[in-house]
Amino acid sequence: MKPASQQLSTVGTTIFTVMSALAARHGAINLGQGFPQTEGPADVVRAAADALLDNRNQYPPLTGLPELRQAVADANRRFWGLDIDPAQGVVVTSGATEALAACLMALLDPGDEVVLFEPLYDTYLPVIRMLGAVPRLVRLEPPDWALPRAALAAAFGPRTKALLLNTPMNPTGKVFRADELAFLAGLLQQHDAYAVCDEVYEHLVFPPARHVPLMALPGMAGRCLRIGSAGKTFSLTGWKVGYVSGPPALTAIVARAHQNLTFTTPPNLQRAVALGLAKDDAYFAALAADLAGKCARLTAGLTRAGFGVLPSQGGYFVIADIGALGFTGDDAAFCRHITEHAGVAAIPVSAFYQGDAPGGWVRFAFCKTDAVLDEACARLAGHFAASARPQAAE
Repeated sequence: MKPASQQLSTVGTTIFTVMSALAARHGAINLGQGFPQTEGPADVVRAAADALLDNRNQYPPLTGLPELRQAVADANRRFWGLDIDPAQGVVVTSGATEALAACLMALLDPGDEVVLFEPLYDTYLPVIRMLGAVPRLVRLEPPDWALPRAALAAAFGPRTKALLLNTPMNPTGKVFRADELAFLAGLLQQHDAYAVCDEVYEHLVFPPARHVPLMALPGMAGRCLRIGSAGKTFSLTGWKVGYVSGPPALTAIVARAHQNLTFTTPPNLQRAVALGLAKDDAYFAALAADLAGKCARLTAGLTRAGFGVLPSQGGYFVIADIGALGFTGDDAAFCRHITEHAGVAAIPVSAFYQGDAPGGWVRFAFCKTDAVLDEACARLAGHFAASARPQAAE
């Protein structure tokens, strides 16, 4: 028989699926995959449940219900000072992953080049390659994840069509600073390129860090497609409701891609998200403060267990250095080891790189209950304390 798609046949199972399955097999606490353990706001969940019974369950408009598109536009203006046309500048998608694919489909032709940063979310490269485009990777290095400006400038060229920017950044927790964004904006203007801005963690930022959309910079409004996520903003990741904001000339093409991917998104969830985006400032501030507390809690516990932990400025994750723990294998072997023997699952940071990656770093998710974070840290501390004790002679 003829072979199936070569593009997809070479895409392996994600590391998140592998580690989650290993965690389930060993009864381990799963700090690998970034999903909250608590439900989202009760009023938003109730709105979704009630909307199932209001006799409006047929196809909603392709680009999203008018009330959600208006709510997205209002939130863009309220939080970031962005002027988005709710009728033509917003496309509601089935999650941010679909939004990402639709944005890349809207911009890229075969042979176009896309600049993106390592470490990176694992969906980015397969989608770019399936579209026949060429990724140009620029590596950020621990511990400070500084922007390598010379390498970045060298990655841009005559075939550069787009930059893919994730801020706040998974897995590093980096929030790009204003001066870094200004440098990126200069390169985009110099090379007449676009930006796909993955900003799903926009409301999960820990002071003094401050999120600034690239779209808000001078000259960027016509070049940027900005992706948001109700799943992250309302701790309802299973809903898979995302939204793209941008100039109508680009969002019209995003809508054509969306039409041929999922066409639309459940109307009851859209109505509930519209209600959520209109919540008062206290909700969004409390969300960020709660996660900042969990980040600090996990950081302290991992430090007591012997890890070196890098600061996180936003999102769901911290990066930890395993160098002082005396483990002799690589980061992937370490994550298997602690899942099987300490009862805690994490993700090797090497999974977020192509080719050789910085060694000795793992990613932990802190979007869990305090009790679960404390138990995970206690298990890790106990395991490494026991492994460090001299063993009695037989």
